Amino acid sequence: MGEPELLEDPAFPFRVPPVDEAGAAEWRSGLFGIPRRSVVRLLVMLATNEMNVTRQHHFAERRADMERHAEAILSRFPEGSTFFSNTRHGGEKPDFYERVSGCWPLSQYHWDFGLLALSREEVGLVWSFDAS
Repeated sequence: MGEPELLEDPAFPFRVPPVDEAGAAEWRSGLFGIPRRSVVRLLVMLATNEMNVTRQHHFAERRADMERHAEAILSRFPEGSTFFSNTRHGGEKPDFYERVSGCWPLSQYHWDFGLLALSREEVGLVWSFDAS
């Protein structure tokens, strides 16, 4: 609240989605469905330094706690919810404990990565930004 960027652009740091059909289709083309079984690992990866589990210090010791926290977030979205991310990493069976090398940024930065979760009652965005 009160951040200069938000005063100038209330969507900051995200780019404002287009309202025309062609622009909206292009926007959606950068979001890819991911299976529920991959969401916990995606949430854990988003909580790591550099969004790279392989470089996370003491990950083996912290993994169970990080996964428990991720499962708490996932529990807000019942069976039947849908999940999207802005990467094609891993195709049909993504493993976010492997290094992710590409994304389609939805923000004003060159690299951002996240989870869009949709249930009948709730929309969730969990995002990580590289503002360097």
